[in-house]
Amino acid sequence: MLNMVQGCRVPFPEELSEGYEILDGRIVANVNAEKLLDAFKFFIVLNRDERGFFFLELPVNRDEEVPKRPGVVETFHRRVYYIDDLPPEESFAILRRSGNLLINDGISAFGFGFQTRDEIMLGKYNVVTISSSEVEKYAEIFLPLEIPRVENLKTAWDTFTQDNPGIAERVEIDGKTVFDLPEEYRDWGIYEAEIRSD
Repeated sequence: MLNMVQGCRVPFPEELSEGYEILDGRIVANVNAEKLLDAFKFFIVLNRDERGFFFLELPVNRDEEVPKRPGVVETFHRRVYYIDDLPPEESFAILRRSGNLLINDGISAFGFGFQTRDEIMLGKYNVVTISSSEVEKYAEIFLPLEIPRVENLKTAWDTFTQDNPGIAERVEIDGKTVFDLPEEYRDWGIYEAEIRSD
């Protein structure tokens, strides 16, 4: 059974387990909550000679969404923030400072990328995605985490139905939520780059 982060609940956790699959230039993985920070650290270590960037995606306020008809919003939007030109030690500093909150929040997404265009992202429901033109090299991230390579990985998204949806919620840790991070990272040069639809 997959150990979910604090901000996410799934209807059938017993149907999910850790594993990763390689397909079309990316890795998709189910990672237990307690191993997520290590997965990100290993990714950064593999790119230790590169400067990179951090990104954070936050949902827009509910009153900013435009309903298609009264009470019905069909497309949701996210604000995308970036911190550019990060040396690896500053990427580690972000994980030390806010990693617990970033990992456990259920409504945001975040990740790191490098000049090589390699990226790692945590979305909802413990799903980690790694994109790269040399994606096979990132399989080594999962060896020390004891996460097996599988065929046809089943993620939480594959278990949802209209009657049994997933639940993703904002969490608060040490009096902060992910919505506090853009202000907290102002000295690091964070900026809003775009509003993107889900």
